[in-house]
Amino acid sequence: MELGYRIVLASNSPRRRELLNGLGLDFQVRVLDGIDESYPESLDMVDIPLYISKKKAEAYRTGMADDELIITADTVVAVGERILGKPADNFEAADMLRLLSGRSHQVVTGVTLMTKQKQHSFTSTTEVWFSHLSEEEIEYYVQRFHPLDKAGAYGIQEWIGFVGVERIEGSYFNVVGLPIQKLYRELLYFCQGRVSR
Repeated sequence: MELGYRIVLASNSPRRRELLNGLGLDFQVRVLDGIDESYPESLDMVDIPLYISKKKAEAYRTGMADDELIITADTVVAVGERILGKPADNFEAADMLRLLSGRSHQVVTGVTLMTKQKQHSFTSTTEVWFSHLSEEEIEYYVQRFHPLDKAGAYGIQEWIGFVGVERIEGSYFNVVGLPIQKLYRELLYFCQGRVSR
């Protein structure tokens, strides 16, 4: 697929790299350290990842080439009104999994596409239902898989997803890290105007 830009994925996430690679696009990874990911407390949950993805994109603006398209993303896990980011340690990871156990939660990803000339952002939301997780299951997962790099302390594509996720409503790949089908459509619209939104 030819989009007319050199694609740059601004993410350290191996899952996002794998998903974008699945589209058959040539892209490079570029990561800037120290980007401020804070957000106003007044933001609605759905708006947080969108706000942060835009903020990340702006951090890349000054170093962009004219023919580059930057893709940034941010994902949050929300249980009720509580936002779960990446756990600081195994103890916090286990606490997050206890909170997710036996109930549903939302996974919201904000994505920003940016060239020097224009910018476009969108979100994707997936509802995930977990069965009850025993303490033994939680401890096994945290000790073996060390999910400290994952929002909500779990990867749906890992063991915990196999044994714990009862059902989902929305994009599975969004929970993995990037709503890849929607991203594909938005890229076509952004670059070529080929798909109506």
